[in-house]
Amino acid sequence: MNFDYKRMLKFEHNVGEKEKKARMAGGAVLILISIFTAKIILLILGLVLVGTGYSGWCPAYSGLGKNTCETDEGQKEN
Repeated sequence: MNFDYKRMLKFEHNVGEKEKKARMAGGAVLILISIFTAKIILLILGLVLVGTGYSGWCPAYSGLGKNTCETDEGQKEN
């Protein structure tokens, strides 16, 4: 398994709608927990999840060639 950094620089949408919602919710929960526990790592992780959920682009998915967006026929792209 190779990490393709050239594909990562294209900024193509690669996060599906269900995953966007899960990332936004999980990120919001982590941000709230980090506010009450003063854990910087949880804040950073929460911000990354919210950012990737909002933009629909995940740099790790791009580098690995993964795509969870659904096509018009209802099938997932590879």
